[in-house]
Amino acid sequence: MSLEQQQSFEHSMPPPQIYVERTLALIKPDALQKAEEIENIILRCGFYIIQKRKIHLIPEQCSDFYSDQYGKMFFPTLTAYMSSGPIIALVLERHNAICYWKELMGPSNSLKAKETHPDSLRALYGTDDLRNAVHGSNCFTSAEREIGFMFPEVIIEPVPTGQAAIDYLNLFVNPTLLAGLTELCKQKPADPYTWLADWLLKNNPNRPTVQILT
Repeated sequence: MSLEQQQSFEHSMPPPQIYVERTLALIKPDALQKAEEIENIILRCGFYIIQKRKIHLIPEQCSDFYSDQYGKMFFPTLTAYMSSGPIIALVLERHNAICYWKELMGPSNSLKAKETHPDSLRALYGTDDLRNAVHGSNCFTSAEREIGFMFPEVIIEPVPTGQAAIDYLNLFVNPTLLAGLTELCKQKPADPYTWLADWLLKNNPNRPTVQILT
């Protein structure tokens, strides 16, 4: 290939795709008076604010939102605090939004953040482990659930790729698939594809359990 042909080929190639993520951000009651400053920092760091609302959750709503923390010692204090005043919910968008937002927030304990990440939001606006100014989704599946909780009308796009896809597979697919492949190696069937397909149908964790009443 000549130099002219190579240059022509390179110019004709489509640009690499940059997948945009969305994540949920909450400005907590203790930082509400600094919300405008926090939003300005968010925008300066390359995020787009796609959705925004101010809301005062009741304790029952906080319990539902933090359901993954249920049973932990701090759960009652957390729900009481988060329902103690209004919060601001934001849907943030950018490339690798989940990772970058977690980095911007800093460690969950604001006292530690002041030592190790002094420029983070929790270091600047938080006071302790509970009153730490902001909340962010931990992974793609968390972002999907939390955005749906705060903004039921929002559709999460695009289809997850990269780390978001890995999070999804690790949570919903890999445990069952690994069990099926392990059993496949034990059985060594003549037609492994059909056997695995049948096994997945029988062992689908979302398949309802049918009880026959006599």
